[in-house]
Amino acid sequence: MWGADATAGFTLRDGQAPIFARIDHCPACCLGIHAAIRGTRLETPEPMRQAVRKQSGGFSGGIALGVKLRRNHGSQFMSGDFQRGIRFLGPESCPAFVREPKGNGSIERFFRTLKEQLLRVRRFETLEELAEALEEFRQRYDGHWMAERLHFQSPQQARHAPLALESAT
Repeated sequence: MWGADATAGFTLRDGQAPIFARIDHCPACCLGIHAAIRGTRLETPEPMRQAVRKQSGGFSGGIALGVKLRRNHGSQFMSGDFQRGIRFLGPESCPAFVREPKGNGSIERFFRTLKEQLLRVRRFETLEELAEALEEFRQRYDGHWMAERLHFQSPQQARHAPLALESAT
């Protein structure tokens, strides 16, 4: 199951910048992250495209069959454009319960860490600078962030060794 959600960053030149991300719930890997000047329905699918390319090595219709996409009820995620994009790629849309952010807890936890470790610590002049920092954070998070629920492995280690997680529980 993948989680989809959005938060906000800030740049000195452009002001508030929506940040969209996709998380694989099991190992808590960030599969895609994207910052935009405007948080419209047209920007929302970008992390999904990144996630599909990262997981499947390509991009085509039906390539994400078998994946469930947990998302909230925000207008960007309810738009026809986003829904058509999901239908094209193939994941099953699995909306979280209304007023229950813990239903998509993996991405909420990722955003908490992102805010604590990057967004509230650094200033960004431009959207490009923010986007570069987000990608660097994603790589560092996936490769080095140790999570207790993953038995103190990084998300990348847990993703490549799912049997080790199963046998440890």
